[in-house]
Amino acid sequence: MTVASMWEARAARGRGDDLLAWARAQRLTRTPLRRETFRAPQDRVLVITWWEGEYDADLPELPDPPGDLVTRPVHRWRFESVDGDGR
Repeated sequence: MTVASMWEARAARGRGDDLLAWARAQRLTRTPLRRETFRAPQDRVLVITWWEGEYDADLPELPDPPGDLVTRPVHRWRFESVDGDGR
């Protein structure tokens, strides 16, 4: 099964580029099948990683950024692939 792990944070005012750079510099303890980083209005940053494993597997996640970079706690979600080929 393929599991997608999503990490999303909203930067403090004027700190969007800093939060994006911080997120992109974070290394995980294992290498995912795929990793993508996105930005959105209101200085939001989204990182999606794809993993082979069960939905409730112990997967590496990005940590919380320093408090001065964000306006609220990080949001995290997991999804399992429902495509026929598992990708």
